[in-house]
Amino acid sequence: MRNLRIRSYKEYPLVSVIIPSYNRGWILKDAIDSVLSQDYRRFELLVIDDGSTDNTQDILKYYKEDVRVICQSNKGVSAARNIGIASSTGSLIAFLDSDDFWLPGKLSRQVDFFTSNPDALICQTEETWIRNGKKVNPKIKHKKKSGNIFIPSLLLCLVSPSAVMLKRNLFDNVGMFDETLPACEDYDLWLRISCKYKIDLIDMPLIIKRGGHDDQISRQPCLDKYRIKALKKIINSKLLLKEQQQAAEKVLKEKCLIYAGGCIKRNRLKEADLYMKNFSAGI
Repeated sequence: MRNLRIRSYKEYPLVSVIIPSYNRGWILKDAIDSVLSQDYRRFELLVIDDGSTDNTQDILKYYKEDVRVICQSNKGVSAARNIGIASSTGSLIAFLDSDDFWLPGKLSRQVDFFTSNPDALICQTEETWIRNGKKVNPKIKHKKKSGNIFIPSLLLCLVSPSAVMLKRNLFDNVGMFDETLPACEDYDLWLRISCKYKIDLIDMPLIIKRGGHDDQISRQPCLDKYRIKALKKIINSKLLLKEQQQAAEKVLKEKCLIYAGGCIKRNRLKEADLYMKNFSAGI
């Protein structure tokens, strides 16, 4: 925190760290421990148990007062994050998916960034990808960008929840996570943010993003269906500039055509017809 010119502990901004988890007892401890090992110490850690039926509660009991546990019936990751936000008290919010973990300097680097850039509203860090225990290199198309990233983010999500820190008041301007989306809920939120605000990047890999396991949300089938819903929302929101609107409509048509083609291959002809109509209308 070399750039933090703050005299007393209480003047450091409080960061609310929110971990949503559902039946991730097999990996949750890594995420929690990575937060508790941060060199930036002024944070509160909230773990939202989204109706787990495994050993999650036994694991959480071990941490006692170090972790604030909120339990709810299984409502999905968006509802879990939203109740975490509503229950938190920090001026800065950071998310961590329960299958990822942070490197020790993650929070301090981001707090440092906000202190040095007081007008910034949201930033993320770079990340290291691990798939089935092995490091993999992201493709060029996955390269994170900094600044006005709305148009590049239309084709695929370029923001990782575990890498993000944002100012609490940003939710007052863009709304919370969409609880009707069982997947791609983060894509939806980043579109609503990036169409109006810069998303800054700290070009340093400070999170380990793990994948390849069976319960990974991004491995769910038919993800483009939820991306299409998010695109239609942002197109109809009247938030977009002309260039943004045109780019979003173009990507929507492309995704509708691709998804309809997949439906035809699987003999889901009524569903294919619905998305072909979306392709034709572009709305």
